[in-house]
Amino acid sequence: MIDWSVSDSSHNGRVALVTGAARGIGLGIAAWLIAEGWQVVLTDLDRVRGAKAAKVLGDNAWFIGMDVADETQVKTGVAEVLGQFGRLDALVCNAAIADPHNTTLETLSLAYWNRVLAVNLGGPMLLAKHCAPYLRAHGGAIVNLASTRAAQSEPDTEAYAASKGGLLALTHALAVSLGPEIRVNAVSPGWIDARDPSQRRAEPLSETDHAQHPAGRVGTVEDVAAMVAWLLSRNAGFVTGQEFVVDGGMTKKMIYT
Repeated sequence: MIDWSVSDSSHNGRVALVTGAARGIGLGIAAWLIAEGWQVVLTDLDRVRGAKAAKVLGDNAWFIGMDVADETQVKTGVAEVLGQFGRLDALVCNAAIADPHNTTLETLSLAYWNRVLAVNLGGPMLLAKHCAPYLRAHGGAIVNLASTRAAQSEPDTEAYAASKGGLLALTHALAVSLGPEIRVNAVSPGWIDARDPSQRRAEPLSETDHAQHPAGRVGTVEDVAAMVAWLLSRNAGFVTGQEFVVDGGMTKKMIYT
């Protein structure tokens, strides 16, 4: 587990932009990359929490507020990153309206549907669009955070499932359009316990929760962060246009009730 209160003071010269990084998986990814020596720019709609997270992560963290569905904010934010650091090597698109449960299809409003797709699918497109020239200059990489719900659903999850399915298609389209200079991949988490540490301690998951996974446990943000960090590394130089499922084996398990 990463101690988010301590960051490595070393710097490998590379700069990463991580969206939705004020909490959960995004924060875990930012912390992991900082531990590997990256300079990380965290973005989030929650400016107060995002600024506090960056302060805790230390000198290699910097925060800017951003609504990824707003092209003006995306364009301005990317310009801020370039103005501050002069380069961009990696983009991690994690920001999302993440609660997969919605109302029934009959009561699903078009406004909510459009907002979910604008954030979860439009956001990664806008970020790729405005980051591409700078990523290309340094042989950079993009990782999109999709979901196992792109392939399987619970009731009343139309907007979320559609957005994540579209994100997988966007990922391979971007990989073909932006290659070979920029690699683009997707990570699809399954059940990840991304709650705040205090909540995890107060309401621990049950043995049944863990045991139903072939890997023997529910996932952690560090499980996802490790995969993202590898995909951004030089070791993944021959990997692009792919989806990597991090779910403890659940999507391969046949379940009969």
